[in-house]
Amino acid sequence: QVQVVESGGGLVQPGGSLRLSCVVSGFTNVYSAVGWFRQAPGKEREEVSCISTADGNTYNSLSMKGRCTISRDNAKNTVYLQMNNLKPEDRAGYYCAAQFRSVDRIVCHENEYDYWGQGTQVTVSL
Repeated sequence: QVQVVESGGGLVQPGGSLRLSCVVSGFTNVYSAVGWFRQAPGKEREEVSCISTADGNTYNSLSMKGRCTISRDNAKNTVYLQMNNLKPEDRAGYYCAAQFRSVDRIVCHENEYDYWGQGTQVTVSL
């Protein structure tokens, strides 16, 4: 079955940077997009950034716009999330999800994604 595995989380100081990785495997038909989402303690899950597999079109959330860059390596079935200028409010579990639907444009809402990883924790603290 499809597996989604995140890595790269950890403890970082405010203003620091972190790069998360997401590997998708076990599929028969290639996924259409990969997205990063996060959930802070006591809060709803929210989108961070998504990228289309075919054309590389991206979406970035308003909360992290200008502070994160999503990229992909299709040959390795891997998507990266480079986060810079991290703030305490960025503390959350970060989840990667793969989309296996045919869509005409990139979408970055959790209900549009089909398979999810177990998450990687990001903590921002002095």
